[in-house]
Amino acid sequence: MAKLFEIWALILVQMPNIRRQFIKQKILTALAQRFFQGVIVLAPIGVTIWVVVSLFNWVDNFLPNLLNFIFPQQFASVNGQIPKVTGLGFLVAIVLVLVVGWLSSLFFVERLMSIFDKILEKTPGVKIIYSSVKDFLEAFAGNKKKFDEPVLVNVDSTDVWRIGFITQKNTAHFGMDQFVTVYVPHSYAISGITYIVPATRIKKFPKGVSAAEAMKYVVSGGVTTVDEEEVDAKASTDAGVKLSSDTNNTNI
Repeated sequence: MAKLFEIWALILVQMPNIRRQFIKQKILTALAQRFFQGVIVLAPIGVTIWVVVSLFNWVDNFLPNLLNFIFPQQFASVNGQIPKVTGLGFLVAIVLVLVVGWLSSLFFVERLMSIFDKILEKTPGVKIIYSSVKDFLEAFAGNKKKFDEPVLVNVDSTDVWRIGFITQKNTAHFGMDQFVTVYVPHSYAISGITYIVPATRIKKFPKGVSAAEAMKYVVSGGVTTVDEEEVDAKASTDAGVKLSSDTNNTNI
């Protein structure tokens, strides 16, 4: 009996300390939760601002650095530093790109660029870099857009699908008439894998799901949602039924 009283007395003595520890732990947990919530809010904003500012500064400093490289003696009196007007270099770069774009649309300039293009594509070593960069940019913004047809492609096992983009609908040049080329981007990366698969292993996305939304979904690892703004309820239901149908009954 005396032992029981001693235990109760010890609990009563330690009760304030236990209460303080509990309150302290609860406060720390709440602070940690608020901290990570703040990180989730501020991190995307901070990274976006950093990328935009870094890109702006790089473009804005390009013209002064180029002039200093071309005319080093003329700017030696100011220690190689050209008086800088913030935003002027960026504005000049934008105007220069617009002028080049306008000139390239003229017939005689287009013919000259075509000749220059053929020379670069036949130059050993240079043609690999030039052709790769040119085709990559044209796939996104040129007249030969390739990443504008998102699909589901089965390349692993039954009922396991990847999100990709059809880049070539005809692979006859490889002796594979019934196959298509699909580029599958990686999540949280700028890399990807190119697959050549039978046309029967492709499923189209529902109408209304844009290529940008599909790309955003796969690059984010499926975290973001796909907004089908142009699809009504009936179309969404029909598309869901179509996506769940057997792949052998699906055509491109």
